[in-house]
Amino acid sequence: MNNQGLTRVRFAPSPTGYLHIGGARTSLFNWLYARKAGGKFILRIEDTDRERSKQEYLEEILESLKWLGMDWDEIYYQSHRFDSYREFADKLVKEEKAYLHEGAVFFKYNLKRIEINDLIRGKIVFTELPKPEEVIIKSDGSPTYNFSCCIDDALMKISCVIRGEDHISNTPKQILMYEALGFSPPEFAHVPLILSPDGGRMSKRFGATSIREYREMGYLPQALVNYLLLLGWSPGKNQEIISLEEAKSLFEIKDVNKTGAIFSFDKLNWLNGDYIRRMDFKDFSRLIEDYLHQKKALPQGFDHRYLEKVAGLFKERTVTLSQLLEVSKFCFYEEFAYEPQALKILEVDASKEIDFLLKRLEPINDFTKENLEKEFRLTAEKLELKLKALIHPVRVALMGRKDGPGLFETMEVLGKERAVSRLKRLLGYWENRR
Repeated sequence: MNNQGLTRVRFAPSPTGYLHIGGARTSLFNWLYARKAGGKFILRIEDTDRERSKQEYLEEILESLKWLGMDWDEIYYQSHRFDSYREFADKLVKEEKAYLHEGAVFFKYNLKRIEINDLIRGKIVFTELPKPEEVIIKSDGSPTYNFSCCIDDALMKISCVIRGEDHISNTPKQILMYEALGFSPPEFAHVPLILSPDGGRMSKRFGATSIREYREMGYLPQALVNYLLLLGWSPGKNQEIISLEEAKSLFEIKDVNKTGAIFSFDKLNWLNGDYIRRMDFKDFSRLIEDYLHQKKALPQGFDHRYLEKVAGLFKERTVTLSQLLEVSKFCFYEEFAYEPQALKILEVDASKEIDFLLKRLEPINDFTKENLEKEFRLTAEKLELKLKALIHPVRVALMGRKDGPGLFETMEVLGKERAVSRLKRLLGYWENRR
């Protein structure tokens, strides 16, 4: 049933919107299938809808695929192939397999029992169609999806069509068109859909967003690709961390699950954090510098060496770069508000204790985490306090938050001048409340 010869698969996005998570996974499975077999991965842009197809969407789709690590061997645009579709439609009309009516061409299905061996689902049998005929060329001259898809798959020698299970209903129609046109149908593999946590269709709330949005949220391409792989496929042996390069040698389309995969932000976040922790420190520093610069979150003339120290504070704690953007602002700007949760800590006026601590910190010249921790402990002992009674309000003073990286490491990175200034600001906060 399949085209003989070199393995050729295609991903066929429509530039009427951005590349979404489901489309990216379909592309990935096609790409891996081709690379494993030493075949060709074809990109076919289905831009027959002239009104809704936009250049900005096309550019985003291509950029997102590259960002995820997928390249393509050939690229075609359906908008450049209208003459070919018309030629085949005229052939069907001459053979009385189609007819012209009010400027449109209608294809007449030769209804029969159809059976395919889906590479994922096994045998699928079709015994009926919803209607006996269908438009293949609209009155404006543009082809309909099923018709252009069949012609292109045949002419491009696509050996296996790997696509979402929502296209199963199109399969018998396309097979009948293949036969009417004199083409041999390819093999088919229908990938289950990605489901929301409640088992329903994906929504914006549950991850049905574009790849560009994941990128803007600060996910790494390696982590996102890894997660896409695990949505319906597994390398086996309970392995969860897998690179594209490794997946190329292990991927088998027959091993894709038959049931839908549940999308989980928790799992994606875990993977992203794991990839960040595995990163080389200098690579991570460059990554956050690029991201913060892109988000216009860095002050003018910032110190690159200081940024590397900040990176050291957050590398083991970062889940996404957008999260880091929020929690690291205190490292770059003096003007920040105390968070509502942190204000509860400041309800206890500890100005006398903080003033005492300040007097002990100001003579310290070697402002290292070791010296700072030692001084905090001695201060707590002299004041007969538990250490946390100092740490909690000082953390709020320095970071504006009740949680964050290690306090003494943070103070060392901020430096003595910043730390002392922010503690004095805290004293002013309590004074203004009296």
